Amino acid sequence: MTVISESLIEIREHNEPDYMPLIDYQNWRVALINYTADYLPEKITRMQKHTETDEVFVLLAGRCILFLGEGNENVKKIHAADMELYKLYNVKKGVWHSHTFSEDARVLIVENRDTVYENSPFVDLSESQRKEVMRLAKELWK
Repeated sequence: MTVISESLIEIREHNEPDYMPLIDYQNWRVALINYTADYLPEKITRMQKHTETDEVFVLLAGRCILFLGEGNENVKKIHAADMELYKLYNVKKGVWHSHTFSEDARVLIVENRDTVYENSPFVDLSESQRKEVMRLAKELWK
């Protein structure tokens, strides 16, 4: 195989569990997130939002549910989107969200490069909200 200089092309992959940024360029970042047991519905205890940017998700393999929370300071109502392969899902700036994956899932993420914990707060879910996440997941993945 011919080796091509990284001055011409960057080739990245991520085959381990969880999130991994792969390419940062100017103001944007491309990452992959893969299945990890931490994202099973019964383990989702909080949601996150990004106060500075939208975040795009693209399902490449397997299954993924995006959980979206209405509300500003706290989650008032939870919605669930069962992602379809190769469709772009743009979670808007300031929207609480989390996700669950099938074991074979691979999700591409595009976000601002400066998306960090300081501008991406978390909020804990109540016990009834945690049950709602599990109910929605069970309903979508019968």
